[in-house]
Amino acid sequence: MSVLALTPAKSLAWLTSCFLYLLICQWRGAALVEANEAKNRAVGQGRVLGSSNSSSMLFLADMDAEREALQSSAYPEVQTFCQKHGLMFEVVDLRWGIRNSEATDHMTTELCLEELDRCRKTSIGPAFVALIGDQYGPCPIPALIDEKEWEALRAQLTARPRDLELVARHFRKDENAVPPTYLLQSLGIREARGPEEATLNSALRSGAQEAWRLGLITQEQWRRYHRSVIEWEIERGLLSSTDRDQGVTVFLREIQDLNKHILEDCALKMVDRLADGCLDMDAQNLLCSLKGRITDMQPGVLKAHHLAWSRDLVNPKNKAHARYLKELGEQFVARANHQVLECLRELEAGRQELAWLYQEIRHHLGLSAEATRTFCGRQELLAQLGQWLRESNSHPHPPLVIFGPPGIGKTALMCKLAEQMPVLLGRKTVTMLRLLGTSQMSSNARGLLQSICFQVCLAYGLPLPPAQVLEAHTRVVQFFHTLLHTVSCRNFESLVILLDSVDEVDSVHRARRVPWLPPKCPPRVHLILSACSGQRGVLDTMRQVLTDPGAYWEVRPLSGNQGQEMIQLLLAASRRTLSPMQRDLLWASLPECGHPGRLRLAFEEARKWASFTVPAPLASTAKEAMHQLCARLEQTHGQLLVARVLGYIMSSRHGLSEAELKDVLSLDDEVLQTVYQDWTPPSKELLRFPPLLWVRLRRDLGNCLARRPVDGFTLLAIAYRQLAEVVRERYLSGPEKAKCHGVLADFFSGAWSQGTKKLITLPLMEKPLNLDRKVAPQPLWFSDTVANLRKLKELPYHLLHSGRIEELKQEVLGSMNWISCRGISGGIEGLLDDFDLCAPHMDCPEVGLVREALQLCRPAVELRGMERSVLYTELLARLHYFATSHPALVGQLCQQAQSWFRVCPHPVLVPLGGFLQPPGGPLRATLTGCHKGITAMAWSLEEKLLVVGTQEGIVAVWDMEEQQVIHMLTGHTGEVRCVKVFAKGMLAISASKDHTLRLWNLLSGQEKFTIWDGGSKDPTEPQVWSLHVDEAKKVVYLASSSKVSAWNLETAALIFRILGDASDPWMFTAALTSQAMLLTVSRGDVVSLWSSATGKLQKNQHLSSVKEETLTCGVSVQKQGKMVIGFSKGSISLVSSEGDSLLEKLPEAVEFLVVSEDESLLAAGFGRSVRIFLADSQGFHRFMATDLEHEDTVETAVFGPENNLIVTGSRDALIQVWSLSEQGTLLDILEGVGAPVSLLAQGGALVASASHQSSSFKVWDLTYTQKPRASTPFLDRTGLTAVSHNGSYIYFPKIGDKNKVIIWDLAEGEEQDVLDTSNEVRCLEVAEQANLLFTGLVSGIVLVFPLNSRQDVMCIPPPEARKAINCMALSKDEGHLAIAYDSMVLVLDISPGDPCPVIDGPTYTFYTQLPDTIASVAVLADYRVIYGMTNGDLFLYECVNSKVFPLEAHGSQVTCVEVSHKEQLAVSGSEEALLCLWDLQACKWKFEMSYTNSYCRGVQCASFSKDDKYVYAGLKDRSIIVWSVLDGALLAVQFVHAVVNRIIPTSNGLIAPSRHGYLIRERFQCPSSRISQQDPLKNFKKAVWMVKSRQREELAAAAGALQDSRSGSAQGNESKSNKRSQVCLLV
Repeated sequence: MSVLALTPAKSLAWLTSCFLYLLICQWRGAALVEANEAKNRAVGQGRVLGSSNSSSMLFLADMDAEREALQSSAYPEVQTFCQKHGLMFEVVDLRWGIRNSEATDHMTTELCLEELDRCRKTSIGPAFVALIGDQYGPCPIPALIDEKEWEALRAQLTARPRDLELVARHFRKDENAVPPTYLLQSLGIREARGPEEATLNSALRSGAQEAWRLGLITQEQWRRYHRSVIEWEIERGLLSSTDRDQGVTVFLREIQDLNKHILEDCALKMVDRLADGCLDMDAQNLLCSLKGRITDMQPGVLKAHHLAWSRDLVNPKNKAHARYLKELGEQFVARANHQVLECLRELEAGRQELAWLYQEIRHHLGLSAEATRTFCGRQELLAQLGQWLRESNSHPHPPLVIFGPPGIGKTALMCKLAEQMPVLLGRKTVTMLRLLGTSQMSSNARGLLQSICFQVCLAYGLPLPPAQVLEAHTRVVQFFHTLLHTVSCRNFESLVILLDSVDEVDSVHRARRVPWLPPKCPPRVHLILSACSGQRGVLDTMRQVLTDPGAYWEVRPLSGNQGQEMIQLLLAASRRTLSPMQRDLLWASLPECGHPGRLRLAFEEARKWASFTVPAPLASTAKEAMHQLCARLEQTHGQLLVARVLGYIMSSRHGLSEAELKDVLSLDDEVLQTVYQDWTPPSKELLRFPPLLWVRLRRDLGNCLARRPVDGFTLLAIAYRQLAEVVRERYLSGPEKAKCHGVLADFFSGAWSQGTKKLITLPLMEKPLNLDRKVAPQPLWFSDTVANLRKLKELPYHLLHSGRIEELKQEVLGSMNWISCRGISGGIEGLLDDFDLCAPHMDCPEVGLVREALQLCRPAVELRGMERSVLYTELLARLHYFATSHPALVGQLCQQAQSWFRVCPHPVLVPLGGFLQPPGGPLRATLTGCHKGITAMAWSLEEKLLVVGTQEGIVAVWDMEEQQVIHMLTGHTGEVRCVKVFAKGMLAISASKDHTLRLWNLLSGQEKFTIWDGGSKDPTEPQVWSLHVDEAKKVVYLASSSKVSAWNLETAALIFRILGDASDPWMFTAALTSQAMLLTVSRGDVVSLWSSATGKLQKNQHLSSVKEETLTCGVSVQKQGKMVIGFSKGSISLVSSEGDSLLEKLPEAVEFLVVSEDESLLAAGFGRSVRIFLADSQGFHRFMATDLEHEDTVETAVFGPENNLIVTGSRDALIQVWSLSEQGTLLDILEGVGAPVSLLAQGGALVASASHQSSSFKVWDLTYTQKPRASTPFLDRTGLTAVSHNGSYIYFPKIGDKNKVIIWDLAEGEEQDVLDTSNEVRCLEVAEQANLLFTGLVSGIVLVFPLNSRQDVMCIPPPEARKAINCMALSKDEGHLAIAYDSMVLVLDISPGDPCPVIDGPTYTFYTQLPDTIASVAVLADYRVIYGMTNGDLFLYECVNSKVFPLEAHGSQVTCVEVSHKEQLAVSGSEEALLCLWDLQACKWKFEMSYTNSYCRGVQCASFSKDDKYVYAGLKDRSIIVWSVLDGALLAVQFVHAVVNRIIPTSNGLIAPSRHGYLIRERFQCPSSRISQQDPLKNFKKAVWMVKSRQREELAAAAGALQDSRSGSAQGNESKSNKRSQVCLLV
């Protein structure tokens, strides 16, 4: 963020030049890294150079006009320029806004030089800028004189007793300094010290002159007494710098003929004069010498301005002077901008791809070096830790946790441990250290894990984390766990990761779990953490994960002797000591104190003591010491200033930069009134907080302030927890807290920036002043690519805590500009964090709606990236339903989205209504892991966990409240087949194809034991598995086709193992605990009964109810002590110890059997149907007369929590929800994850759905069926939808009875009517102009229903061969109807009639004479028919001439054929995602447009726009794309979450019914001049579109023929045979 601390508007009377310290810091955190240091840094060894430089600025006392000119125009222009480049602009002038006496104080000069050094160290671009005129200025008295130098001066002053006495009185010897020094004492009352100060200065200068003449001091020492403030700063900023001209500019103002007018009054201020008014020739000579040195040494930085003398030289009306000021401002802007650009170019040239990582490592290593510099004691603990690490290095072990109270020295111990790691584990040990909470990346788990993963990969030469892993925190967690095992398996260098202060990670102290913390570390990998005891419950949280007591090491206080040793080390490092009296007082104040934190606080106090200081007793506790510190600061700087500075820093969300803090203080009227109670501000136009007051306070705060890199620049934060607590207690209690947040909210909102003035009444002013505070502007975007991250992260927090809820709703949560900026710059996670932060404190259901809508956006954002158009489309299409009912927030967001779309510069599809699932619907979340397909799922309801088993053997444990993985349980090497959760949801057991069972603690993530079941590794063995846990007897049973084993759940001891007959393998096994019995059924229909306690065979019996069928599935019914088994020919049998009986005979093979939780209901899946049975005393009987039907094979089912619902999943990726209380009424059709629904798991009101073919799964909330819905979707699962009356009515076959067609009223959201067709419907077409509905039936008949009447139904009889209709099509003028059968097409005429149109024909009938069947058809007004085949062939048939024209074939089934409205073009689409645009006059393709991505599975439908300029296509990857007919360019891609069944063009866009049951209604907006660089696929990770142009191919062929006819001929043949030649590839 750009922050501007302005220059003085009025300079001091004595000051010839004024310094401004220009600070320009990088916003986006770049770093210069030497190329050969990169890998060393990755393992914690290299050095990273900071990307910053600085400058200072010098103004003369007579340069008020120059200051005002730069301030009013130049600074804002440079600030804007810097912001656009992601830089922060700050002008620092410590002498602004204070009295002359304070400006001349020796401490002020020292602080100025320190600030100058800070600017040079951290600034980018201009860093030191000076404006020099004709004054040299006063020479400050040195604040400190070395002992030897003092003796030399004293020897020269012995001849002048009065001067010697004066000097001795103002300097006192400090023997605590090493070596001793003499300190300047206060010169008395500021108003009366002028003459005495001048005399003292004169005495010192004369003594130094004589000492230098005698060779007793050096010339540099002599110059300390003869150098003015101006020369001090120019020497420091320019002349003594190694890179002198780096970011430096000196503006020199020369007044011609000034010497001739030197005695005139108006020239008095322009030159140095003595006290008696005479010209100070020495000062003029020194000034001349200084200018000469600058000219000789750095001529390139000098910018001279020559002004003619005039008595009204500084008069604003003087045109020459005004011209000079304008030139000065322009020159300043040009020079500053040039320096910024040059520095940015250098940074870019030296930038490495992972500069952010090297900067992060450097930051933590720097802090570590500081922490270990004075480390003492703990040798025994270090030795014990080292021994533990060595002993556990070769086998799995838990992470180490070092804990203790705050201030006990955990951080120093961790840093020392990291330093000694090469000694403890070998010099090749890779050590990584993070001091958590001290930087932005180390303050949240996601950033922390990302930086560690990158560093580990670099250190071990492993591939870096791919982009798709970094998109989701869950994937990062899994990658981290996998990475640790990968490193371990390399069997080379040990890896040690030290994470200090885990409680400082945001997600840890707010959560009840630590999901990224592995419960076990593999060999040669060590994870060491530190945490505070008794703070935030973090240690208790960790104890749930790490249950081994041996993993916890407590840090105890140091001994008294060690504490004294630490103080002595700190004093020695700072070159200080203490007098015996002071040392005794210090030890007395710290009796046996062994807390390093308290010792350091005591040292910070003691280091300030001079040898002649009589200190007050120190506080005995850390909290008392902090109160004592605050009291001392208040006494020195004023209570209000200390309270507000610490209060603002403490109240900030992530900290404040120094520039931000000074801006905030400039907005605090109370602070300004206190500052200016004794003098008036220097400007009549602006009012600022004097920077010097802050710098003084910052210096006294010292190490109490921590500096943390956040978003590329440094923020201030409170360093000590104890101080933070004291600040809250002392300064942020009651209304003060809200007041601080209110001022911060004003600042980050930009309320008083960009010239907006704020009223204030100052103590010495009678009237209120309306002054510009000159604080930094706060736009959301500084440029098209640079977002205002500081505002985005801070403003919501401060609006919330200042109680400004309405402003929060309007400006943040209800602003699409804010939401899009936050999402683009911080991702969907940052957006959700903001809503989660605010929602609990707001009684506003609209906030919850927006938050849920954002959550539902995740799949689209992961697929398309966080684009503005994606976000606006998603929110508008989900929230439009609520725009009327919730106008304040949701309605406002929808209006803003529509306004943005109206001015969008790129081609875009604009939603005209809601068509995506709205908030409050069934979908709770779509979650994706980094694993492969999902093979098993089980719920832990008590702990709100979902356990997921995967194909690669991983067991992932998801926290469904946080929607993130908390454990990645590794160990299995084969597919996980079964998972069971028990022990009140705290334990789970998994069985894998690797023939192992593993017992897991779900809370800690630790593996309790592994069992090898001794299974066969024969791949031909049938894979039949079942797992049962008997909690009462503490036994787990695992059954396969060849054996049944039982183990003790506590000891893992084998209880028994039953081996089967290899020639007759078991097909199903049930453990009936109520009867202490195991039942097995073999392929040969033998039922065996075994004791579940001993495994002894009790009896065998043969199935009597089923003959010559193969068992396919089974389920146990514990309450009845029976099992139900299904067979390949549809039989269902009930088996018990007493025998078996036939329960039901189904028409197809039984695919699955499931029972409800209370075992009162049974569901049997067969083919495309599910039959429900109700339990009775005899077993089960049929519950409903009708079966529940899908359009594809049903894979699985699960009952709802109260048995009033059943959820079924099918192979076509659809999930259907049925009401059992309403006799099987279909309630909803849900879209799965785009793959066959192979798993459904119910946990309370939630159902999880997953597939073996997808890594994603969805979680559904079944309670939505009891709530009113924003929009009721139409329930169509066939895809045979038709639309009439511009989308007002939808037509589709009725579920369960395809002989009927539902007419759905979209506006009312209900069924309006039902049409009876008496046969199964195969296709539907609507003639909008004629108001007719054509229904093609399986019998071959076409029934025609007038849309305005239900009585006059027309029938088009079938041909002789009664074959089902495959498809139908109407010509664009609706004058012809084409009906396609397998190999025959009928063309009929439709003519106007009364009361209904007349259908004649068939006018033409033709046969394809091909073995393949027709898949799609289109008809033209001139009786030409285009038809596509299942094998990809495509033909154009002229019915009038009976001619057929083969068109070039597709590579797969033609799924759609559409004709343009002018009937000059046609488009065909196929399952290979290829679209062909055809010229129907030439019967040749014009463009071949191929669109592929990792999700695409072909074209579903297509249509031309009304003006034939575009082709709209619906793809099976659930997206809609738009192509340009003119050039074949891909214009837009929109992910709509569901396959669209057909696309109907409208006057300005399209409407399309989707499989979600919503009607998509959109406007396509394409600017007249498209931006050529715009790529609709720019954020896709794996997406390609290709265009093949016939014209381009022909031109290329012609060009080749001119060169070589032979090669041209060959090229033409190749072009014809290869459809991918001359491809234009755009990625």
